[in-house]
Amino acid sequence: MSDAAIAQPVLGANHKQRLAALHEKTDALHLFEFWGEDPADEHQATNRLQADRTPAIPYLWKYREIHPCLLEAAELVPMEMSERRSIIMVNPALRPVVATVSTLFAAYRINSPHEMMPPHRHSPNAIRFGLTGNTNFTSVNGEHITFGPGDLVLTPHDTWHNHGNGPENASVNLSVLDMPLVNMLNATYFQFDYRELEGETLVAKKVQSARVPEGYSQQCYGTGGLLPRFVDHRRGAGTSSPMFAYRWESTEKMLRQIHDHEGSPYEGIIVEYVDPVTGGPVYKTMTFFIQMLRPGEKLLPVRQNSSQICTVFSGRGTSIVGGRTFEWEPFDTFCIPGGHWYTHSNPTSEDAVLFVSSDEPALRKLGFALKHGRDSNGDPVVLESSTHSARL
Repeated sequence: MSDAAIAQPVLGANHKQRLAALHEKTDALHLFEFWGEDPADEHQATNRLQADRTPAIPYLWKYREIHPCLLEAAELVPMEMSERRSIIMVNPALRPVVATVSTLFAAYRINSPHEMMPPHRHSPNAIRFGLTGNTNFTSVNGEHITFGPGDLVLTPHDTWHNHGNGPENASVNLSVLDMPLVNMLNATYFQFDYRELEGETLVAKKVQSARVPEGYSQQCYGTGGLLPRFVDHRRGAGTSSPMFAYRWESTEKMLRQIHDHEGSPYEGIIVEYVDPVTGGPVYKTMTFFIQMLRPGEKLLPVRQNSSQICTVFSGRGTSIVGGRTFEWEPFDTFCIPGGHWYTHSNPTSEDAVLFVSSDEPALRKLGFALKHGRDSNGDPVVLESSTHSARL
C-alpha cells in the first residue's frame, strides 16, 4: 500500500480484528504504538508512554539502623577481600537499579584504621562528606587530604584518587555519585592501573605521590573573592571545581555570620558549595548545599523537578515529602525525588543542619529546571522556570 493510497480511517466491522493484528506486528518488531484508542481520553497515548517510567519515591534511611551493619562489615570484609566497603541507599521503587534517586546514589562508607584503597579513577563524579573520625583520607590528583566531620572532598570525573583512613578508629563518611545518570548515558568506566613515571619507567603505585602541598585547596581557593592568577586552575580532567577540599571550619564560620539573616521562606539559610573560578556548581551534573533550620523555623512548601538527597549533619527536625512525614536525627538520610512537594521544620531549641546533594545543575543546563512554591496564603509561586527565575 502506498502512502498516497491511504484514505481517511473508516471503522468497519473488522476494525477490532485488524487493530489486533496490527498490535501483533508492532510487538514482533519491538515497536511502541504512540496512539490512543479511547475516544473519551485524548491523552491516552502520552499517558501510556509515561506508564512504564518508574519514579523514585520519598524515603528515609535511619542511621542508627545502618551503623551496626557498617561495623559488622568492617569486621567481615577486609580490604584484602574488597577494595570498597560501602552501603548504598537504594530507593525501594527503583530496584533492581542501584540508585537513591533517579540520577544519584548516596552511600555510607566505613574505613578501619590504617586502611588504604589503591588509586583508581572513573567517569562518574563523586564526593566524600565527613561524618565521624578525623583521619579520613583521600588523595586527589596528588593532593593529600585528611578530613573530618563536615569537610567536603571532591573526587572528580576521570581524576586519580585514593581513599583510606589514618590511625583513628573506624571512620564513616558519606559518598555521593552521579553514577545512575552516567550509567543511563552509557558512559561509565573504572580504571585501576595507576602508575607513576620513575626515571623512564612507569611503576605501579599503591598511594599517589604528593604533587602539591597539603592544604593546597585552602591556600589557593580558601579566601572568598580572591583568586591567584599564577596557578593553573585546570586540575585533574578540568571538568570540576579546582578546589578539592571544602573545610567545615569555613562553612561553619559562614553559617554563624548569616545565622540571623532573614533567609528564604522556602529554604531557610542555605549555602551552595561553588567553583571558586566560575562561581557555578562544583560539577556539571550535581551540586551540594548546607542548609540550616533555626530553632522553631518552619519553611513554606516547595516542589521542583530536580531531586535531592538530604543527610542530617546535626540537629533534629521533621520533613513532609510527598505527603510522607520523616522525623530525622543526626546522620539520617532522606530523599526528595523531583516532582514532590516538600517542607522542612525544626521544632527544637537547637539549630539543625542538612547536607544536601542535588542534580539541579544537569536540569538547569538542559533548560528543564522548574521550581514552584506556595506562599503563606497557600497560593502558587513560580520560583524558577526556563523563562523565569525568582530569587528565593
